[in-house]
Amino acid sequence: MAKVITQETFDDVVKENIVEFSMSIEEAREETIKQFEAQGIHLGNIIKDLNVNPDTGVPLLNESIEELKRLTETKDADPQMVFQHLAVITEECKLSVPHRVLAAKLGAYEFIVKRLTSDDKLDDEALHKLLTAANAIINKQPDVFNHESLAVALKTLKAAHDTKVACEAMKWLQKACILHEMNRQMIMEENQTIPSIKPFLARSEPDVIRNTCTLFRYLILDDDIRVEFGKAHEHARQLAGETLTEITQLLTKFKSDPDLISDLMLTIASLTVRNEFCQTVEEAGGLKFILDAMVEFPDSMKIIREACKLLKALAGNDTVKQHIIQCGAAPLLESALNRHKDNETFARHALACISTLALREPNNSKVLFETGISETIIQTMKIHPKSKIIQRNAAWAVRNMVSRSRDQCDTFVAQGIEDVLNQALADHPSITQDVKSALRDLGCKVHLNEEWKATSEIQIKND
Repeated sequence: MAKVITQETFDDVVKENIVEFSMSIEEAREETIKQFEAQGIHLGNIIKDLNVNPDTGVPLLNESIEELKRLTETKDADPQMVFQHLAVITEECKLSVPHRVLAAKLGAYEFIVKRLTSDDKLDDEALHKLLTAANAIINKQPDVFNHESLAVALKTLKAAHDTKVACEAMKWLQKACILHEMNRQMIMEENQTIPSIKPFLARSEPDVIRNTCTLFRYLILDDDIRVEFGKAHEHARQLAGETLTEITQLLTKFKSDPDLISDLMLTIASLTVRNEFCQTVEEAGGLKFILDAMVEFPDSMKIIREACKLLKALAGNDTVKQHIIQCGAAPLLESALNRHKDNETFARHALACISTLALREPNNSKVLFETGISETIIQTMKIHPKSKIIQRNAAWAVRNMVSRSRDQCDTFVAQGIEDVLNQALADHPSITQDVKSALRDLGCKVHLNEEWKATSEIQIKND
């Protein structure tokens, strides 16, 4: 069994080499590592690159945390000294996750939460510095977040008039959500969460809106492998019921900001998880805005990509799906795919959108077909033969277009779809069923495997 030491022991030896033997920081660190490795001690659990005070030999992180604790107990402490130590902690925590773990272990996070809880007279600058440090510590370390953290974060948001303070408080909650289902549930189960966050949708600062939308998306993540079943759908349903109309109306308010528009569309698509929410978005003017944005920003990859994703989400409602095509989406989709078919990411989403719009809707399929989109789909497949997702999504699009519109089959076949699909079949065995379904509905020759066959006759007697 390998021998191990604590971080404190390692730091003490580095300090001794600096103070007692007048070594430089690098020399002291290298000598300490050599000493312990010579003794057969495993240093895998040690942070070897902590920044050290060259005069005292003490790690700057340890020194700043201790000074903060001391200053808190001192009346009339110099705010600039507090800010200076918070800045050191923030910079050290940016270096790596082990640095953040050490900072939390030494009590830095606990100190910040306590200071935010107990001091009601903090000005915006102090709040911003404390929140920035809290974000630096919690980044990729959401386990430190707890009920006390949530209470002080919501308290800070309620009183936040300054843009920077509001954004940092939002980021604190965002980081608590990543890879942590229990934190997401704790935040959503708190009755004051949505009432504390929703008012920020009425603000005029793009950064505030952007961070609010990001928080909503993080609250509906499903990325915690430690939890078998999450509540992403329930959270999305709850947030959509409270905020979807307001978020959709923001599209018009910020129509001249392409980056914010794409963020808003992404958020709307993420929250549109039920049939009635599709109608909510349409009634709030979302559908008209999406199509107008595709006309206004035809070369903005972010806008048209998010537009395709949102149209696909809205097509979950059959009535809205029909309205999408009736409002003129078909030529816009064909034009966008034709223009940007070389972009793999966009092509994936555009093809998925087309397949959803054509699904069980022969009228939609007819309108899409009349734009000449069949040739564009085939060209896109030829450009990206190695992309399994593009080949699969294109197969879906072809199948859904021709399955109830057999008159399209001859055109697809004449344009060379059969060879392209057969090539996809050979190159990507994992999407065999998707490709074969398209070939079958096109009327092409395809070998369908018999998945199960009885091995003996079964006699049924009537009593």
